[in-house]
Amino acid sequence: MTMTPTAPDVSHPDYGAIKARQQAAWASGDYARIGVTLQIVGETLAEAMDLPAGASALDVAAGNGNVTLALARRGAAVVSTDYVPALLDRGRQRAEAEGLPVAFQVADAEALPFADGSFDAVTSTFGVMFAPDQDRAAAEMLRVCRPGGRIGLANWTPDSFIGEVFRTLGHYMPPPAGLKPPSRWGDRAWIEATFGPTTSAITFTPKSFVFRYASPQDFLDEFRRFYGPIHKAFLALDAAGQQGLEHDLLAAMARFNSATDGTLRLPSEYAEIVVTKA
Repeated sequence: MTMTPTAPDVSHPDYGAIKARQQAAWASGDYARIGVTLQIVGETLAEAMDLPAGASALDVAAGNGNVTLALARRGAAVVSTDYVPALLDRGRQRAEAEGLPVAFQVADAEALPFADGSFDAVTSTFGVMFAPDQDRAAAEMLRVCRPGGRIGLANWTPDSFIGEVFRTLGHYMPPPAGLKPPSRWGDRAWIEATFGPTTSAITFTPKSFVFRYASPQDFLDEFRRFYGPIHKAFLALDAAGQQGLEHDLLAAMARFNSATDGTLRLPSEYAEIVVTKA
């Protein structure tokens, strides 16, 4: 009797196992070294949120706290959360240096430990987009935001340079079957389909963050050392794979680099999104 192999069920990925690997990746290197360069994104998102002083805010997958600090500087009462304790420690150090009264708590974006409607605002900059169960993470953000409250997001778009970086990484380190790309959070249609039914307004504004480094190689060296996903990819590859990945990342930079003097001036598109919950 011939047995037909059963195809793997990609409709229900093992999110727990995927999350454990992701957590290890983001805990490797030193993302705070990269994250702090993105501070301007947190500041512009905080301005777009336009919260009154005293508003309660939750920062989800906060990393080292860019939008956490931006909101606290504007008088919000912020709870900063992430599933990597070391990144929260870096955010705590930054808040203490500025004398900002921020609360920090380890939390999973897919299972936020807060009651329904606990916050006037919920935010994430380049964070929640990496949650493997994207629908659940979006539902959790909506759940803990009060009616009439706002959800603020900054997410890399599918056609951005960072979107290209993750496609390149996927060529060498294929993602688990059924896992959707993080850049889906930067797709207007997906955002409107996911948040639209429970919201009264969505603003979706394309913006650009410019990476500036002394050279493309300087950028690559920095990200290879400190940016968890790239750091872990190079560690996992053999010499030939590392050489290929380096070549392809440098080629991607060449396509986006607008500098003509040997330095790197590299715009990467992202979506600034503000959702008002109905």
